[in-house]
Amino acid sequence: MWNNFEFHNPEFLWLLIAIPLLAIWYFFVRKKDTALLTVPSVKGFKAGSSILPKLKPLLYIFRLLALAFLLVALARPQNVAVSTKIKANRGIDIVMAIDVSASMLARDLKPNRLEALKTVATNFVNRRPNDRIGIVVYAGESFTQTPITSDKGIVKRTISDIKWGQLEGGTAIGMGLGSAVNRLKESEAKSKVIILLTDGVNNSGFVDPKTATELAKELKIKVYTIGIGTNGTADFPYSKDPRTGQLQFRKQQVEIDEKLLQYIAEETQGQYFRATNNTKLKDIYDEIDKLEKTKIEEFKYTQYDEKYRIFVFIAGGLLLFEFLLRNTLFRSFI
Repeated sequence: MWNNFEFHNPEFLWLLIAIPLLAIWYFFVRKKDTALLTVPSVKGFKAGSSILPKLKPLLYIFRLLALAFLLVALARPQNVAVSTKIKANRGIDIVMAIDVSASMLARDLKPNRLEALKTVATNFVNRRPNDRIGIVVYAGESFTQTPITSDKGIVKRTISDIKWGQLEGGTAIGMGLGSAVNRLKESEAKSKVIILLTDGVNNSGFVDPKTATELAKELKIKVYTIGIGTNGTADFPYSKDPRTGQLQFRKQQVEIDEKLLQYIAEETQGQYFRATNNTKLKDIYDEIDKLEKTKIEEFKYTQYDEKYRIFVFIAGGLLLFEFLLRNTLFRSFI
């Protein structure tokens, strides 16, 4: 009943300070101003003595209590119930275009580039509850792994299931970008975003990356590009051990077409990032998460349940009780 209790006019509560002052005045100051009757003996009064004269101050106490309850009523005690309705404007559709070429198994990120990306991408999806997300994978060719969907469970399972070796070898950046654009061309979202990640140079595919960029620009799709790989050399897979089937690694120079990735980002009003280790990769996705925010509308509904009436009724009851006592039991002593 008294949850979220507050006073609408709390300034009236300051007047309660007058209550103890009035009590002091009545029981101490007023008593001194009352005329006294001196008699030689009280023996004549004892036979018919009554307790009522001693209880007479109760009448004043009832008045003070009634005044206190009226002041509380004037302060307007009330319960305030606030309900909140959050409406998320479906403003952003995102496609993550992920390079799954053999070089993504390089071990400059731990345990390798692909696994590091999968962890960071999953965390990114968890932070986008109000957006639709799709997954495109590409190597020498491209493939839509998951169309744009609001089902984050499907998206995260898709990311978890991404493996190397599912597509033809090579790095077809143009085809990866083109497939992502194709996923978004029918989107009616207010904001359309592609996160394009690669660790190499465009060396295959029949779609020119610049042509795909022009198409993205035409459709007002913003592209954030990420070059993943350390500066210098890294352990790259180069063959399988014929006996164990295990991948063999050797040191190799890291080559990323940063000029192309910068061009794509600039032309589409996105940004280019370079992820040289696990921490930087995480920071990049955190930064993109901050840059692309879905607008949230919050509506608050406030319901006031006035509680002053009970205090008015109590004050009225005390005054009525005091009036009845004054005109019945205490009538002859007033």
